[in-house]
Amino acid sequence: MTFEQHAQAGAAARAAGATEQVVARMHRNARVLFLPVLLFIALAGGVVYLIGIAEETWQLAAGLTAAGLLFVFAVLLPFLFWLTRSYTLTTKRLIVRHGLFTRTRREVLHSRGYSVTLKRGPIQTIVGSGTIVVDSGNDRPLVLADAPGAVLVQSTLHELVERAQGAGGGYTTGPNPPGGTTRFG
Repeated sequence: MTFEQHAQAGAAARAAGATEQVVARMHRNARVLFLPVLLFIALAGGVVYLIGIAEETWQLAAGLTAAGLLFVFAVLLPFLFWLTRSYTLTTKRLIVRHGLFTRTRREVLHSRGYSVTLKRGPIQTIVGSGTIVVDSGNDRPLVLADAPGAVLVQSTLHELVERAQGAGGGYTTGPNPPGGTTRFG
């Protein structure tokens, strides 16, 4: 394929998917970063204190090595895991991406229909987040862990499924054929 053919194929794919719009993009609630941020502040203070009191070079080297390892494993990795888990809600599907070294992407189409369950603990209720479980019935449930604005996300998911079911999938709402049986649309 030449460059022009690739460009035409890409333009055709974009034109075909032009009806799909992003409704929301989100990450987990940022409260999961509270402890790593506190640890980062404590590490910064500890390193400054260590530089001031270390008398021997090996003491400084050992302290800085320990602080560096603690920073990588207790501050940087939790931030990267938070940053790489994303939820995208479009008018046609729900997309969950996660993974630091191996990226995983799962999608659920609204037109297939699914059940939405909201689980909230006391702290999640206070901060307005919650865990949303999307169960399509034929695969393992899709979990949106600690999603911000969980009640709004849940109601939006319900609305998008209803629209998708009413616009070509699911039951028809028109008059029933003779015999009173329901048609599938």
